[in-house]
Amino acid sequence: MAMQDIARSAGVRYQPPRPTRSRPNPAEERAPAQWQRRSLEERQEEGLASFLGWFSIGLGLAEVVAPRGLARLIGAPRYEGILPFLGLREIAAGLGVLSGRRPAGWVWSRVAGGTMDLAVLGAAFASEDANPVRLSLATAAVLGVTTLDVANAQQLSRLPAATPPTEAVRGIHVRKSITVNRGPEELYRHWHNFENFPRFMRHLKSVKSLGGNRTHWEAYGPAGTTVTWDAETTEDRPNERIAWRSVDGARVPNSGTVHFEPAPAGRGTVVRVEIRYDPPAGTLGATLAQLFGQEPGQQIGEDLRAFKAFAETGEIPTTKGQPSGRGRTSMNGM
Repeated sequence: MAMQDIARSAGVRYQPPRPTRSRPNPAEERAPAQWQRRSLEERQEEGLASFLGWFSIGLGLAEVVAPRGLARLIGAPRYEGILPFLGLREIAAGLGVLSGRRPAGWVWSRVAGGTMDLAVLGAAFASEDANPVRLSLATAAVLGVTTLDVANAQQLSRLPAATPPTEAVRGIHVRKSITVNRGPEELYRHWHNFENFPRFMRHLKSVKSLGGNRTHWEAYGPAGTTVTWDAETTEDRPNERIAWRSVDGARVPNSGTVHFEPAPAGRGTVVRVEIRYDPPAGTLGATLAQLFGQEPGQQIGEDLRAFKAFAETGEIPTTKGQPSGRGRTSMNGM
């Protein structure tokens, strides 16, 4: 019997119990703000570390490329011979900081390097041709930057080791799409054969089938180098989707998918490509590669435009806008 019926038979007005409201846990209320403050602190310290990394690379390049001029600038002309070695140390430290792997340790290495620089400047004061005014200014500058290094290294060392902010951005995700005036079946058929990729992907030297679902890739790298890796096809849905990933041990771990979707109003096919990769030296490697025209996001965009031109016209335009001889092969001949 319901409580309302029992109360009515006894002549008592039934009042349902009021729902109890538990008192909020102060720690739970404070947690979001604490996480926000911690996240802001992490971003600030990582931003400072990034600045110090680029500063280290810039200073190191100056020491390596123009040691004589820099030695005169700081008032120690006799010390030009040691500057290139100090420059290489600066470049190594800067690359380490920007790599996103244990930045605190690399910033501490900058502190050690700054201490060495201060010792060199102190010894330079005893040189006969030293310029005390310029040496004093250079010493003050190095002391200021080293103090900043110490503060940043201490703060980075206090951050949780399991979730450093730089790890959150590692692993680059690239999305590109293009509409091609051909049907999904035709485009899937030609894309499905990976060995055809070098025909319209300029950064690829060759792709060879290893049997089964495995292929061997060789790509052009910066400064005339080549990069090789093995990949496996992980999904294959005819006329819709192809997915692949590199196998263990690849120098540049990567994975990708390509989707073939009919465009609205029967206007061809939308080809969508997604690539995930972990470049050498993390985001720094991607940034430097982009400056030299080797960043995969740029490559994929150019490759898709070449694929579109090849699929629609049978020709691949060169960088100067003129048709390439290799592009005159028909798609049916791929």
